[in-house]
Amino acid sequence: MDHKLAILPDEYRTASEDELRKRIIARKKQLGEKLVILTHHYQRLEIVDFNDFVGDSYGLSEAASRQEKAEYIVFCGVRFMAEAADILSDDNKKVYLANPTAGCPMANMAGVEEVQESWDYLESVLGPGKIIPLSYINSLATLKAFCGRHGGLICTSSNASTAFDYCFAKKKKLFFFPDQYLGRNTANRKGIPKDKIVMYNPNLKNGGLDPESIERADVILWYGYCHVHTNFKPEHVADVRKKYPDVKVVVHPECREEVVNLADSVGSTSHIVKYVEKAPSGSTIAIGTELNLIYRLAITHPDKKVVNLAGKMCVVCPNMFRTSLHDLCFTLENFDESGLVKVPDDISRDAFVALERMLEVGTED
Repeated sequence: MDHKLAILPDEYRTASEDELRKRIIARKKQLGEKLVILTHHYQRLEIVDFNDFVGDSYGLSEAASRQEKAEYIVFCGVRFMAEAADILSDDNKKVYLANPTAGCPMANMAGVEEVQESWDYLESVLGPGKIIPLSYINSLATLKAFCGRHGGLICTSSNASTAFDYCFAKKKKLFFFPDQYLGRNTANRKGIPKDKIVMYNPNLKNGGLDPESIERADVILWYGYCHVHTNFKPEHVADVRKKYPDVKVVVHPECREEVVNLADSVGSTSHIVKYVEKAPSGSTIAIGTELNLIYRLAITHPDKKVVNLAGKMCVVCPNMFRTSLHDLCFTLENFDESGLVKVPDDISRDAFVALERMLEVGTED
């Protein structure tokens, strides 16, 4: 990445929040329908204020695919999201990542080369055409393209269950990456026996799996995880239930299996938002997900007590947190110098197939 994209000019770094807000508002007014700002639920409150669409990965991917009049799509999120927006939008649109340094550690846990190596091993055991790949949207464009080439698709936490159904209608075995917890929690929900769920660890020879384990498995999980959601522990659930006897615990399916099993409700960020919106006034809700969303829900629903499941632990995604008003203002005023995201045509073509399948299977939220 060009180093200049990571360091803003002094004019932007030293500008006050009020000045930045005024300039962003003016630029949005100037560009009108030519500009669309897509904002993930985990963004800071002041960034969410400027969204044209706010949502989870599924909702924002869908929004990107629907844009007709926009010439500039600015994504306030992380790189894999902006890549998906570029893949799903037509060639007349330019997609920018407001902070070009915002990545996703989970996505980097499954590089296409090591996935290809694991795929070759699995096919050497099972024979060709016996397994289908399914990648969480939190993955690199090259991995999405891999899924498209091999008859697979992409899913989000909003539609992982329906994506599993799609895969098992095609093949008897499913290879899910990169998030082991979303994969395992979805497999549990589908009633897949635990002895038919195995883990492929790319740090071990042959993933740590012998041929018998592979042949027995219905679901093969990749050894990846979200460093934010794995912070939530069963003791957090016990503590919050002791402190608030009437509390409802709602968690994201990237959380550990033992936390998900203790929750009252489990779902994507959109599911969590809707749960809080629909909860009766006076409810107490402990949420197991990224702190910026919890904070925003607490502010927008003052008639309900919305708390962090992990108590005083600061469960912030540092990559989501990187995007600031300074970054957004700079991007809107300097498209030629900003973080343009352009996926190469050969990768985009195959990744588009996988993402289109994701949109076709729909969402449960």
